[in-house]
Amino acid sequence: MKQYHSYDYLQGDLGLPVDPLAPEIGRVPAYQAPVSPEDVAHAEALLAANVTISLHDHPVRFPDDMANTPAYNRTGRQYTAYEGLAASGLTAVFDNMMDGTATVTGNTPWQWDDVVTDLGMRQADLAHQRDVVVVRTTDDIRAAHAAGQVGLVFGLEAATPIGNDLDKLDVLFGLGIRQIGIAYSDSNGLGAGLNETHDFGLTKFGHAAVRRMNQLGLAIDVSHSSDRTGIEVAEASDKPVFMTHAGARALWDIPRLKSDEALKAVAATGGVIGMSAAPHTTISYEHTKHSILSVMDHFLYCVDLVGIDHVAFGPDTLYGDHVGLHTTFAGLLSSAAATTTPYERVAYVDGLENPTESFHNIAAWLVHNRFSDEDIAKVLGGNIMRVLDEVWV
Repeated sequence: MKQYHSYDYLQGDLGLPVDPLAPEIGRVPAYQAPVSPEDVAHAEALLAANVTISLHDHPVRFPDDMANTPAYNRTGRQYTAYEGLAASGLTAVFDNMMDGTATVTGNTPWQWDDVVTDLGMRQADLAHQRDVVVVRTTDDIRAAHAAGQVGLVFGLEAATPIGNDLDKLDVLFGLGIRQIGIAYSDSNGLGAGLNETHDFGLTKFGHAAVRRMNQLGLAIDVSHSSDRTGIEVAEASDKPVFMTHAGARALWDIPRLKSDEALKAVAATGGVIGMSAAPHTTISYEHTKHSILSVMDHFLYCVDLVGIDHVAFGPDTLYGDHVGLHTTFAGLLSSAAATTTPYERVAYVDGLENPTESFHNIAAWLVHNRFSDEDIAKVLGGNIMRVLDEVWV
């Protein structure tokens, strides 16, 4: 299987790609999965037959030197990784664009105009090709699958840029946003983030925002919210809630992962929890070197805790050095450094390094571990489609 990773073409001092259509190149060795050729063939057939969705990824190219990322973000332009997506086996990707590192953290966090500019720039770029399409409905996702295209679901990791103006949720919906997080790791006017020393939960304005999101048909994400905020969002929402990229704190005790109570609250809405693979987060005590194996420990734990109907995958990968990205934003992003348990630092998460390889390896792992075709279809995308059919109305 060919594996695509970040480019190494540079432009000037920013480390930006010279040619936005230049192919991704191999950044790290491909994962050596201990599975049979028959299991791989079965997994690939399931990927082709079923709607497969990443609940959270950043399917764009980053600078070869991640120290250039802040300057890259400030340009308001990101390059979609077309060739990598074409080889991913995915039907749709929840794409949170510049993500929390740009929108709510750093010395110059993105404001409202920045978000609107990025939305326009990304969609102008996408309009000039046919392989990757913007999706806004579940019919769009099904059509993309039938046509062999990859759909992007635009979202924000936090509602921070709306300030205290609920009508901006309507504007974002009109511009194509279909999923919004309540708060990033830092708190905002809607609720507490997971870095908050005092977990004050969902605010009065946050309750109003949840109500408006339900009315509009915006999927709600609580991945970076505090536990109390996530639980209170689940209680306030009339629709299923997503935790698009997270894991179980019971398996690795850091703030970025979630308590059993928060995980169960999301499932109780009929919602879905996506397993994250951001470096040095979803480690497990069984596998302290972060890889697909430790991520699958979180998957198995959540299946046992809330059931197969409420679990999926949001690997939170990108095309570039994700560990380097975290180093660039050190102090702004939660990591495994919050635990005193010894663990091995890694340069990348083996098996889940970028959007191209992730679901090929996930599907092969599921087949190898004798999950039924029906259950594999659910966690690859069926569970997410069930929620979206109810939320996107």
